[in-house]
Amino acid sequence: MLLAADVGNTNVVFALFDGSEIKARWRIATDPRRTGDEYAVWLLQLLSIEGVDKSAIKQIIVGSVVPRAVHNLTVLAEKYFGVTPLIAGQGDADWGIAVDVDEPRSLGADRALNAIAAHAKYEGDLIVIDFGTATTFDAIDFTGAYKGGIIAPGINLSLDALVNNTAKLPRIAIRNPGSDSVIGRNTEDQMLIGVFWGYVAMMEGLIARMRDQIGRPAKVVATGGLAILFDEHTDIFDAVDADLTLEGLAILAGRAKG
Repeated sequence: MLLAADVGNTNVVFALFDGSEIKARWRIATDPRRTGDEYAVWLLQLLSIEGVDKSAIKQIIVGSVVPRAVHNLTVLAEKYFGVTPLIAGQGDADWGIAVDVDEPRSLGADRALNAIAAHAKYEGDLIVIDFGTATTFDAIDFTGAYKGGIIAPGINLSLDALVNNTAKLPRIAIRNPGSDSVIGRNTEDQMLIGVFWGYVAMMEGLIARMRDQIGRPAKVVATGGLAILFDEHTDIFDAVDADLTLEGLAILAGRAKG
């Protein structure tokens, strides 16, 4: 079995793969100070609940946008599983794709992994939108090369900034607005409209501009926690793929094993 760890700025997602199938996934808040021992206490209990012995895990791969977390996850892998982990983008787990941008080394692991998985699953030119702490838009051409993209504040980050920098606006949760109206009748509705429909308008506008610049038909693949929510209110997504980043890790692990 393969244990994959996708370390984002907000959460670390662990996924247990049996071949290409995800058998279980677990999420924990990202804390660069969390030690390998602390990860082990939590993770070994979850494996036990799933009825999986740790000896069944023969390979571990880590993809991280939080450099400080990599060391502690390496300690977890080596001390508790007896496995030297693959680090996405390094050594045997090198990206294996052309990164056609001005500073290739600055490309985040999550974005490279999304590009790898999207190209493996979908044909032609692609635009991948990932809803995380930041919302990223990435262009992958028909050969699988990463061509660049856009970084925008994540919707929750935008909402936090709005609430934290105003005296009277309440904290609200992102949800289905329940109406197509963009004229709110109370403060909370007006905030939800501004954040939610404003985000939809931003996505639709940026995707249109990206497609014009690409100059060829491009499928749009959405991933991340809020992709399904937005999919209900716009027709710009050709596919919603919640496990794209994890599948990218599995592809890299498979290449290294091969």
